[in-house]
Amino acid sequence: SPQEDPVLIRPFRGHTAAVTGVSFNANAEGLVTCSVDRFLILWKLKTQSRAYRFAGHAEAVTSVESSPDGQVLASASHDHTVRLWIPCIHGESSVLKGHTASVRSVSFSHDGYSVVSASNDKLVKIWSVCYQRLLFTLFQHTAWVRCAKFSPDGRIIASCGEDKSVNIWDTRNKICVNSFSDDEGFATFVDFNPSGTCIASAGSDNTVKLWDIRTNKLLQNFRVHRAGVNCVSFHPSGNYLITASTDGTLKILDLLGERLIYTLHGHKGPVLCVAFSKGGEKFASGGMDAQVLLWKTNFDTLDYEEVLEHNFRRTHIDDPPHLLDIYPRSSHLHGEKLQSVEVNATVDVPDTQTPDPTVIDIRPSSRIST
Repeated sequence: SPQEDPVLIRPFRGHTAAVTGVSFNANAEGLVTCSVDRFLILWKLKTQSRAYRFAGHAEAVTSVESSPDGQVLASASHDHTVRLWIPCIHGESSVLKGHTASVRSVSFSHDGYSVVSASNDKLVKIWSVCYQRLLFTLFQHTAWVRCAKFSPDGRIIASCGEDKSVNIWDTRNKICVNSFSDDEGFATFVDFNPSGTCIASAGSDNTVKLWDIRTNKLLQNFRVHRAGVNCVSFHPSGNYLITASTDGTLKILDLLGERLIYTLHGHKGPVLCVAFSKGGEKFASGGMDAQVLLWKTNFDTLDYEEVLEHNFRRTHIDDPPHLLDIYPRSSHLHGEKLQSVEVNATVDVPDTQTPDPTVIDIRPSSRIST
């Protein structure tokens, strides 16, 4: 029978500081993470016997993403650079220089040809992956830019900053064609839904908002967190949105029903990043506790009507209604102890300017954190 609720598959431990970014490769067999500890770690999910630690950034790494075909990784750092990596044991990387302040986010276009970066220098820059050079720069933000993303068709970029604006850019004309403003707080993260018709923004004011970029209207405003929201990720179906917050929880929102359906616990402290796999069968989260948690969803085994029916039944039993708290050790989720995967944090690593990764032995551990 299909698993009804999201399940924590296992924790991964290897970073020695806050985990700031998570991204699956195309087939969900690998997961790349980045951290304030300056490293990227590529986790092999199939064998669970090997991980690669990539060194190169001189300061904290703030964002990481795998290209759509999984052949390249992009990372952003407080060292003012963007790096492109080949995700293998030989781990070559190229440095893209152009920003004059911390780079806060990096993201691929859906064809993998371009990368967009957002920086504290108030600029959004678009880079060629093939030629490893700057293509153009977008000017309009008046404060630090926290995040920038391509639309699914690559014709639009959405960016958000501490100037309390979410800007929509035309990549052909290289101009800002629309801007959403927020008086309550600023957006820390923004992303497009799979169809490219809406964007979701994560707010410093504890909110998650959905904007329709065709009608320029606010569609939904979720107030489900007790602290700032740091990241969001759309399920590939477009029906669900997962959020990560400083309040220590992940929440799954039903966008069609406009309601909260799950609250997930597991991290100790703020949750900084979350991402669905490309097929939506898994998602991963990272936080201030230096842990990476790998979860399995129920969205690939249950159709939407079954999920709604299940949660309708649950919401009329649970107290408080429609707030289904899930804890990793909860007995109704699994009857056996989870094994975490832990890397040896004391393993020798190359100098920070050396691009070659370290192959890390990883071993099962019976310890888990809730």
